[in-house]
Amino acid sequence: MMLMSLPMYAISPLDVEIFTVALLGKLKRLGMKPLPVSLSWPTNLLAHWQNKDLLLSQTCGFPLVESLPQVQLVGTFSYRAPGCDGFRYRSFLLAREEHSGLHLTSFRHRRLAFNSTDSQSGYNSLRALVAPLAENGKYFSEALATGSHLESLLYVQQHKADIAAIDCVTLELLRRTDPERVSGLVVVGQTAAVPGLPLITSAQTSPEHLAMLRQALHEVSREPVSKPLLIEAFTEVPRPAYEVIRQMKRIAEEFGVRELMPESVS
Repeated sequence: MMLMSLPMYAISPLDVEIFTVALLGKLKRLGMKPLPVSLSWPTNLLAHWQNKDLLLSQTCGFPLVESLPQVQLVGTFSYRAPGCDGFRYRSFLLAREEHSGLHLTSFRHRRLAFNSTDSQSGYNSLRALVAPLAENGKYFSEALATGSHLESLLYVQQHKADIAAIDCVTLELLRRTDPERVSGLVVVGQTAAVPGLPLITSAQTSPEHLAMLRQALHEVSREPVSKPLLIEAFTEVPRPAYEVIRQMKRIAEEFGVRELMPESVS
């Protein structure tokens, strides 16, 4: 059975489901067979992304370059969100309003909340940003893994942490659909822009089906069904464009910052 998922920006799962129905309709009209019966909501994302029956999913750039050499890159979306630059995106650094006007250098020895160590937006991009400022490979007093951007925001709101790097598309979706999630928080910085979250397909997907996927994604991204997800375009980005993400990791390591986890900070 063919699999399809779009798990990365599912702030409103219903909007993702509606978008998927439109996408599947286009693929059907293009003559693609077989098609997924419905959208998948996998709990083990890495295993899902490596499934030989994967027709389409959205991953993060860091897993793409570190853990998914076998998948085919379909392309990426451009989003209507502050912080996006064409098909590139970045993270914003969020802190509480009491810290308004401060900059990253003011958060030395404070507490970081991050979603996971395999996240470009919540971890790798920030690691590269703080690396030149680190002392003996250390910058934050604590680095707390929360499991998601939503939890990282909650940690900052509840004074469990002081700063978090949040994907700019996630942030804009929350501002529009669930503003309480960002209530009392302010932007105090931003990370460098990199190519957006990769759309991927299995290595087993044929060239004909890959071409159909790209055509359908081009078409659906220009239709009203894409607007609630902030999608405005689809771009066929080559895999080498994502090497900047691996370079960010290397740069941090050259400054002696391999991890931001609690055991590696003072």
